[in-house]
Amino acid sequence: MMILYSGTIDPFSHRCRIVLYEKGMDFEVIDVDLFNKPEDIAVINPYNQVPVMVDRDLVLYESNIINEYIDERFPHPQLMPPDPIMRARARQLLHTFEKELFSYIPELEANQKGIDKTRAHVRDILVQRASIFIKQKFMLGDEFSMLDVAIAPLLWRLEHYGIELPKTAAPLMKYAERIFSRQGFIDALTPSEKVMRR
Repeated sequence: MMILYSGTIDPFSHRCRIVLYEKGMDFEVIDVDLFNKPEDIAVINPYNQVPVMVDRDLVLYESNIINEYIDERFPHPQLMPPDPIMRARARQLLHTFEKELFSYIPELEANQKGIDKTRAHVRDILVQRASIFIKQKFMLGDEFSMLDVAIAPLLWRLEHYGIELPKTAAPLMKYAERIFSRQGFIDALTPSEKVMRR
């Protein structure tokens, strides 16, 4: 059985939990206290971070790598596009998210001095993306995909991070609600994550 070592408030672990629940697979989640990690995390991941997935002899870390492995191993429902061109575009956009949005998560979570600039940056990037949801349901069109999985934990935590979106981002917030109402997303939430949003 697949085992996922997952931080109860970690947005990257949240991504992996969403994929596992979307796939409806048999797996075990081991909750990890990020402030008091067990020693075996450092043994199986040289960066001493979660998420970490163990599948028999295979040990993977980094949420996008874990999620692509799960998607290829358990192809239904497929979360990465089957077409190589669309898949390359999805990966490119995923890389963009990592650089433009998710690289700021440690700063947002630390909530240190000068954080307002970071909040404004993340808000502005999200507002720029809002208009695509006027014409389509999800990031890549009408189908829920790995891109929606990737951005969902950030959208869920906006209030928690103190990021307020303007009215012009209404299409993005409607899109977020579509994701939040999915059973896979609901099942993937930990008790600590549920209270991040009113």
